[in-house]
Amino acid sequence: MATTSKTARAPRPAYRCSECGWQTGKWVGRCGECQAWGSIAETAAPQGRTSAAPVTTPAVPIGQVSVEASAFRSCGVAELDRVLGGGLVPGAAILLAGDPGVGKSTLLLEVAARTAGTGGARARTLYVTGEESASQVRLRADRTNGVHEELFLAAETDLGAVLTHIEEVRPSLLVVDSVQTIAAAGVDGVPGGVTQVKEVAAALVRVAKTRNITTVLVGHVTKDGSIAGPRVLEHLVDVVLHFEGDRNSRFRMVRAVKNRFGPVDEVGCFDLSAEGITAVADPTGLFVEHHHGRVAGTCVAVTMEGRRPLLAEVQALVTPSALERPRRTTSGLDSSRIAMVLAVLQQHVGIRLASHDVFASTVGGARLSDPASDLPVAIALASATFVSPPPAGVVAMGEIGLAGELRRVRDLPQRLAEAARLGFQMAVVPAPPGSAQGARPARADRTVEGMRVVEVPDVVGALRVLHLVARTKHALEVVDVPRSEER
Repeated sequence: MATTSKTARAPRPAYRCSECGWQTGKWVGRCGECQAWGSIAETAAPQGRTSAAPVTTPAVPIGQVSVEASAFRSCGVAELDRVLGGGLVPGAAILLAGDPGVGKSTLLLEVAARTAGTGGARARTLYVTGEESASQVRLRADRTNGVHEELFLAAETDLGAVLTHIEEVRPSLLVVDSVQTIAAAGVDGVPGGVTQVKEVAAALVRVAKTRNITTVLVGHVTKDGSIAGPRVLEHLVDVVLHFEGDRNSRFRMVRAVKNRFGPVDEVGCFDLSAEGITAVADPTGLFVEHHHGRVAGTCVAVTMEGRRPLLAEVQALVTPSALERPRRTTSGLDSSRIAMVLAVLQQHVGIRLASHDVFASTVGGARLSDPASDLPVAIALASATFVSPPPAGVVAMGEIGLAGELRRVRDLPQRLAEAARLGFQMAVVPAPPGSAQGARPARADRTVEGMRVVEVPDVVGALRVLHLVARTKHALEVVDVPRSEER
């Protein structure tokens, strides 16, 4: 009897994005998940089905799982402990990314030195550098007083050699500077490429989990500020930190973007100098200028950086322009928000600045992205236009809408408490919803921790409280700034 043979159907090829891991059944030029170009590549088809395998540890009820092995341990830097949610967690994988020269290596060398300085086997630290020689790192350690017996240093660029150092030293804290400089043998691609970074990071995270070693990886960033390498790198680690700072300023900030062990809205403040990096517990004084008297064109804003209120001074300068297209220059502020505030001042207040140059900046290199800084910007612009300084000891906060209304801001009690602690006597804040419709007076005063708090419904009311606009016959007096004689 003739037998019929069935032709086995070939497995359908699969394609995967090397950046985010998105899969598709056919090749496309652009990833449908992360929108990256040229990142789709064919993956090997699975050969058969995966059978059951022995387990490493049996499953137990979650209430019987011990948490003592994963307790927080201080890294010696209070501001970094604050960002991490309490300190370093054994077995955690942390990715620290930032611009070149911002101070990533200096901060991690300080953390490694302070961890090693606590003494004992649990404090043993291994610092692996792939960007510098061991002697160069030693010079920085001498300058920052970071030489300790339990701090081991190795200069390696091969993943196998790094794993050998981990076997020999058996550290409790591992710092790899940086993950883009380590290469894995037998893996295609150059160091820093997508395939290499993925393999190196996966191997280091696997060692961190199996040996309960806190691992900190330094990551490079691209031109637009995103972390270089595959997007899956951020998924592999437990914590992603961004190190930010201006090259012209000593102030640095560490911001948590992802944190499996704590909040993601915390920031840490540091001061980078030739002697090293130090934590700044109260950075408000860096962003507020101490004037001898009242100065026109200034206003102090209260913003929130994570869960920490910070006071920053906004300065504005308005001058007649001889150009057909007047300048609009900003520093530390969003230029689109400044354009919106100028449009609101012209439409609802009557301040016309179409023929004037406008300069707006912050003090100390602070970057204000909080919408609550809209009202301080408007007050500074109006004060600079009329050359009339606002009252002394005034802070303002509030988001301005296109209709000129002031919208409520989050964490208002914390902002007011911080302003009162620093000695400010008056705060201008948005009125609660409904006050503009007659439910409450257009202006209400109250006292919070010895500070007078004035609630106003719109930007016109805020400027009127500070005596920057006049009111005649229940209508706003439109002020037209005279044009320059040259025009």
